[in-house]
Amino acid sequence: MLPTVKLGKLNVTRLIIGGNPFSGGSHFSSKLDKEMRNWYTVERIKQTLREAEQAGLNTFLGRADSHIMRMLNEYRNQRGRLQWIAQTAPEMASVVANIDRAVANGASAVFLHGGMTDKMFRAGDFDRLRPWVDHIREKGVPCGMGTHNTDVLRHAVETRLPVDFFMTCFYDICLRGEVYLEEDRQAMTDLIRQIGTPCIAYKIMAASRNQPQEAFEYAYRRIKATDAVCVGVFTKHQAKQVAEDAEFCRRFGPLSQPAALPAR
Repeated sequence: MLPTVKLGKLNVTRLIIGGNPFSGGSHFSSKLDKEMRNWYTVERIKQTLREAEQAGLNTFLGRADSHIMRMLNEYRNQRGRLQWIAQTAPEMASVVANIDRAVANGASAVFLHGGMTDKMFRAGDFDRLRPWVDHIREKGVPCGMGTHNTDVLRHAVETRLPVDFFMTCFYDICLRGEVYLEEDRQAMTDLIRQIGTPCIAYKIMAASRNQPQEAFEYAYRRIKATDAVCVGVFTKHQAKQVAEDAEFCRRFGPLSQPAALPAR
């Protein structure tokens, strides 16, 4: 197993496999989006999750949509053991119904989508998040909030939003589009280290624009020992990418007590 941290009551490895590539979200180009969609059949996604298990990961993070939940149902029926952190899907009509469906389909934690929270902050509607946070907590699973922006994260901390973890993007792509500035990841990691709540850092490789070893080393050096990183993989051209990412976690992540995969 890899080093682990706590998100509320949940033990997660400091490397979490992300689901954007499984849904064709490259954050690079429409051509790569299509290539990911064509490559990642349900069978290939399940195989990639099994590779993550073998590499020592214990957690998958993905959208609470029908595609991901249907895949996870098959994966679990085939004795898959990764726990699932669910990201609310902003296209769903009801956030509450989406949370309920995620938990009913086995989510071990749920967080509010970062693009949605950033948009609500800019519109002056941030207070609308609290009932959704309370609802997640009432479901008995750890609750999180995503963001791409340090102002949003700082406001959530200052107003004591009662979450167990934050999803913190290294780059503010909601504000600028697919523009990845060095100053963004410096500002976000500076803030991550100032807050006590555990964080899951994502987009650490700037959607493949950063060199992997440098990106992992930078992330683990700049976040807290109680934080994790979430990284998606595209195995079409790099078949051993999951194992390589796990090795970066072992090399650069501080050691902690390992946790076993959930029993089946």
